[in-house]
Amino acid sequence: MNQELLRLVEGIARDRNIDPETVFEDLEAAMISAIRKANAQASDIEVRIDRQNGAITAGVDGTALSMGELGRIAAQTAKQVMIQKMREAERGSIYEEYLELRGQIITGRVVRREGGSLIVESGRAEAILPRSEQIPGETHSLEDRVRAMILEVREHPGQVRIVLSRTHPDFVRRLFELEVPEVAEQIIEIRALAREAGYRTKVAVSSLDSRVDAVGACVGIRGSRIRSIVDELGGEKIDIVRWDDSSKVLIANALKPAEVYDISLCFEMGRAIVVVTEDQLSLAIGKRGQNVRLAARLTQWDIDILTPTEFNSGMDAMEKTLLDIDRVDSQVVSQIVALGMVNVLDFEEVGPEPLVKELALEQPLAEQIVRRCGERAKEIAEEQLAKKAAEKAAAAEKEEQQSDESGKADEATEPSQPVPETTDNDAADDETAPVKQEQAPVEEVSSEVETASDDKIISDTEVQPEDGSR
Repeated sequence: MNQELLRLVEGIARDRNIDPETVFEDLEAAMISAIRKANAQASDIEVRIDRQNGAITAGVDGTALSMGELGRIAAQTAKQVMIQKMREAERGSIYEEYLELRGQIITGRVVRREGGSLIVESGRAEAILPRSEQIPGETHSLEDRVRAMILEVREHPGQVRIVLSRTHPDFVRRLFELEVPEVAEQIIEIRALAREAGYRTKVAVSSLDSRVDAVGACVGIRGSRIRSIVDELGGEKIDIVRWDDSSKVLIANALKPAEVYDISLCFEMGRAIVVVTEDQLSLAIGKRGQNVRLAARLTQWDIDILTPTEFNSGMDAMEKTLLDIDRVDSQVVSQIVALGMVNVLDFEEVGPEPLVKELALEQPLAEQIVRRCGERAKEIAEEQLAKKAAEKAAAAEKEEQQSDESGKADEATEPSQPVPETTDNDAADDETAPVKQEQAPVEEVSSEVETASDDKIISDTEVQPEDGSR
């Protein structure tokens, strides 16, 4: 019994995570290559390894052969073939292993840099974390421990390429599964998630158990759970939004911390008009539009933020245009508003079909409504352009006036030229000449030195005694 061979096969299979049968087959293939190297003319070569006792049986054209007779060159050939086969088998094993882990979080160690990418060693494989998948602003040094999600696993000739990501939205989802047991146990469900990596993330959650508060469970006691996730993301802000089946309620929750005044939905355009007061406008929009942008992605609605003044202005223009059309009354206008169309700009985008199907209007009337509202929309656009041009011209004129006034002020502050002396004869000839007046001599006043409470306050011109002593 060849116990040494059996132990060798078992060790290789365990260390490289390969099926023992694959190792046996690779050994047989390597031995066949070695025999063919030594017997190039042979047509029928057979090698068999007994899986139970490790005994090797070999034959060439029906004649038994001992592997010890092959020599050094054949043995070297067998070794090379065996190494190649083992590498291929291990590569396939790595591919299958990490393919099953795709979408999961792994922990690795940074071993080197390649350009802006990081090479992370994890288990039996090396993975790459491209610069585009790194959170903006974060840095990693060699030997740092890194957690990332397996984004993609591809098999290339000679290697398995494993791509990691720390910016993908599902990376945050997996972190919640690790930090919040209720999410991992599916008691709390993450219904939607929108993320701008490195800046802000919005997560909409709901609970399948009425006794469990979804938002409170995700935050944890004194914010312990959410703090762990924020720390892993390098301080990225996370908004936990309570999910609601009502689109209006969900949009209002998604726009927090801003308070919403009113919401109008247009299902035909997939658009939500959100009305907020002036003091809530900046909160609703967020820094560089980030809050409303993430809310739109979270709710799958195109969100427009308007103030009450802007909303009422659009409504008034639409109502006036519609009521000027024959056979359109206030009831029809109310039905149109119920469809979510609150501005003349909406009609050309929606078209006449919803008016015909939903409101049962006649096709010619629906087309007339769309046409008249489109014409009014163009007029409003032209008026706005003219208004902007007038404001720009007024601003330029004001700037020019201020520049002229500044120039005149500079001229007024320039020193006047000395007036030439006028003789008495010249003054006598010119009746309008100014009368010379004698000016009283101006006495020179020396600076005084005041003393108060042993503190001396000395003017800009110091007064010194005549003898020169201080």
